[in-house]
Amino acid sequence: MELAKFRQRGPFEWVMPATGRMRVPGVIYASRDLIEAMDEKVAEQVANVASLPGIVGASYAMPDAHWGYGFPIGGVAAFDADEGGVVSAGGVGFDISCGVRTLHTGLKLADVEAAKARLADVLYARIPAGIGSTGALRLSAAGLDAMLHGGARWAVKEGYGSEADLARIEESGCVAGADPSAVSDMAKKRQRDEMGTLGSGNHYLEVQVVEAVFDTAIAQAYGLAVGDVVVSIHCGSRGLGHQIGTDYLREMVIAAPAGIALPDRELACAPLKSKLGQRYLGAMRAGINCALANRQILTHLARAAFADVFPRVRLPLLYDVSHNTCKEEMHRVGEERRRLFVHRKGATRAFGPGHAELPREFREAGQPVLIGGSMGTASWILAGAAGTEERAFGSACHGAGRAMSRHEALRRWHGRNVVDELAARGILIRSPSFRGVAEEAPLAYKDVGAVVEAAEQAGLAVKVARLKPLVCVKG
Repeated sequence: MELAKFRQRGPFEWVMPATGRMRVPGVIYASRDLIEAMDEKVAEQVANVASLPGIVGASYAMPDAHWGYGFPIGGVAAFDADEGGVVSAGGVGFDISCGVRTLHTGLKLADVEAAKARLADVLYARIPAGIGSTGALRLSAAGLDAMLHGGARWAVKEGYGSEADLARIEESGCVAGADPSAVSDMAKKRQRDEMGTLGSGNHYLEVQVVEAVFDTAIAQAYGLAVGDVVVSIHCGSRGLGHQIGTDYLREMVIAAPAGIALPDRELACAPLKSKLGQRYLGAMRAGINCALANRQILTHLARAAFADVFPRVRLPLLYDVSHNTCKEEMHRVGEERRRLFVHRKGATRAFGPGHAELPREFREAGQPVLIGGSMGTASWILAGAAGTEERAFGSACHGAGRAMSRHEALRRWHGRNVVDELAARGILIRSPSFRGVAEEAPLAYKDVGAVVEAAEQAGLAVKVARLKPLVCVKG
């Protein structure tokens, strides 16, 4: 990326002054190496988002940012409904509420190494994964609507987990304001047989070991120590979320409001106070609840699989956080607190210490921020930093970010070779698709360590622990 258009405000903060149609500046948090490696399209999309009505503060991009649909992936923007603010389906993305949840196992590395191959096979047999994967759960029309209303709370009532899980999930497992009637019949049809499935792409269930701790006090608050084995689940709202995005992007393009001149039709949006905007928010919140319920069911399946191999293991939840959402939140802007609609697309909520919405046991440490790797690369657990609300409305990165397209990854690697190379490093991959493995090859992504370092140096989050993969069930 050409840096001439930016003013460097710090070693890890780059500001694009508001020019032309831009209503606010653009801000990218990254090291020089990371921002120089970004596609020029990222800067263009950051500027385009900055031109939308009612945007507050700045249009932000995280250190893992790359070109996306309308918004950059890794983009954050907040809008004020009382100032003509809008909601954009492209600013949430197609995989609504895709996110990560991490579970404790109570096991150490030596416990798992002796049974790793068997555990990999049992998890693969129990966890439906891949394109078009379906689960054992079949929802009726009424059951599906109940799930869209209730999220993980619905799943717990149906026997998939316990009340203790809900305290460790964003929104306590259920976002308010979901409107199943705003979700199309096609979206519901796509989801009816997909609950409790990983899907494809970069989704996975991974067994990991804590190989390094960087903040002992926060790690202790999170119940983590070197050598601990954890399980992380990365997935979202499956076909339902994708269809919601497709449906409403089409409708927003057709119903483009007068007076809003879009620099890119992929930024199709609707005023937050309009009927279309309200219907999209209701459908999107139903999508969030779908993803939370889906990860809750997958947690139940993972617990059953571990019980087959380690009968006394219970897998309590550490935390669950989403990274494709639009959330209604209170934030300080200047000297006042305002109710804003914060779009986080490929960005994770990262509330700092003392935030009232955090579970009591994390209030002093800050919110766990779960950063996914890609099979052979490390994952990370961070904590929301003090002051991050002023920097990016309480947001941080969500992963490494792609360094190349899936097409290019397929050209460079064969899935069978990737599986064999990782096995030689002690990482067992189980997947229904060698093509999918090749598309998600570790080197197809940026250096997640560099991304995490930039997030910490920019004051977005604090490094807590680095996790090494042991077993990965890949979609």
